[in-house]
Amino acid sequence: MAPDVRSAELQVGDLVADLEISRAWLVDPYAGLEGPGEIVVENGVITGVTWLEGAEAEGIGPDGVIVAPGFIDLHAHFREPGFEDAETVATGLAAAAHGGYTRVCVMPNTSPAIDDPGVVARVRAAAAASGSPVALEVIGAVTAARGGERLAALGELADAGVVGFSDDGAPVRTGVLLQHALRYAGMLGRPIVEHAEDTALTSGAEANEGLVAAVLGLRGWPAAAEEAAVARDLAILAGIVGDVPGARLHLTHLSTAGAIDLVRRAKAAGLPVTCDVTPHHLALTDEWIAGARRWAWEAVDADRTARDPWTDGVLVAGPYDPACRVNPPLRDPVGAAAVRAALEDGTADAVATDHAPHTQVDKEVEFGFAATGISGIETALGVLLSAVDAGELSLSTAIGALTAGPAGVFAQWTGRQVGGGLVEGAPSNLVVFDRGDRWTVSSEALRSRGKNTPLLGRELPGRVLLTIAGGRLAYADTAE
Repeated sequence: MAPDVRSAELQVGDLVADLEISRAWLVDPYAGLEGPGEIVVENGVITGVTWLEGAEAEGIGPDGVIVAPGFIDLHAHFREPGFEDAETVATGLAAAAHGGYTRVCVMPNTSPAIDDPGVVARVRAAAAASGSPVALEVIGAVTAARGGERLAALGELADAGVVGFSDDGAPVRTGVLLQHALRYAGMLGRPIVEHAEDTALTSGAEANEGLVAAVLGLRGWPAAAEEAAVARDLAILAGIVGDVPGARLHLTHLSTAGAIDLVRRAKAAGLPVTCDVTPHHLALTDEWIAGARRWAWEAVDADRTARDPWTDGVLVAGPYDPACRVNPPLRDPVGAAAVRAALEDGTADAVATDHAPHTQVDKEVEFGFAATGISGIETALGVLLSAVDAGELSLSTAIGALTAGPAGVFAQWTGRQVGGGLVEGAPSNLVVFDRGDRWTVSSEALRSRGKNTPLLGRELPGRVLLTIAGGRLAYADTAE
């Protein structure tokens, strides 16, 4: 049965004092367990976990109510300070809770950039004022004002509690600067979270280099731009890790088969590198820019070669939808398949949303001038479950990529253990969702101020019923 929190009349932030979830499907990627069970929460703590067997388990399956550890997002943009018309910390945390997230790492491309302990304090104060129990972690800038000229005050930022350093939205500009950053951050016990892009190859680029860009007359964005940057970053890491054993590199939102293979080989060689991929890069493709609305796995033949959307007759929406403009760009179906394969074989450590809300004035313009990014923290679960339903991912892989995977990366970044499984005595960080129920993505349904998603109007599986963060109510579905 679904949990009924309405009768308790709890408000966001209230301690969950008494909750029993019976006859649900439990998924615990931390312990590698999955099956029918029941959970009891008392005073914010998990006090009972029962795995059902035999007759008690009859009729309970993974197609109904599922209980999992709360999701962790390693990469999101909450825009505050400076761009509160697109998102605030409060609306971002509300959106995260709606998506099932109990911990979120926010990026520093704000105004001012998060390059100073005072800005870190501002962001944290906004989180505290929101009343949301969702844990907010801050990633500081690598360079002063994200200008790419000189390092920010990394030591002061580390003392202020940032969990890593990134100039996301842009790569660390030069190899020399990245080398210094990796050395310094490594001595501080923090990673460099790198946006891999050779900007010399992407100047003026609008869409993935390939058939769709050619037909639509858009300037091509080559896969080589990502792959060259990944190769540079890994080579620099390999050159310094012997001297600075604490050096850590995290490559975010990888999107090409070549880039993923470089990471696969680097991991096999023992380099301290981790990476994440996004829901949109595993499930959407560049043909969405042309007006297709089928999933990436529906856009390939049996031999995994990409189909032509024009001859397939699947262009059901208008072309040049600016909601489809992202950085890195949506790739072709073969690239999307490589992203999914990276999750299944463990090359990709986590799914991170790269939640990037924008205002209408910044997004609803000519395609090439639109701000890049998708508002995706509320739709991530539904996109991954769509891949599970299609047999493209296993349920354990999908949930693990949202929970134990990012928790493991976070532990490597900071030495802190966060998240945790379905364990008696642990503070409850839980998401409860009904895989058998569907919800329609709409402007009204999204808690984020950013409505910029090409999924508007689409039904997704996995309606989130309840999110508990640190033992407190973060979100409860109130639909009758």
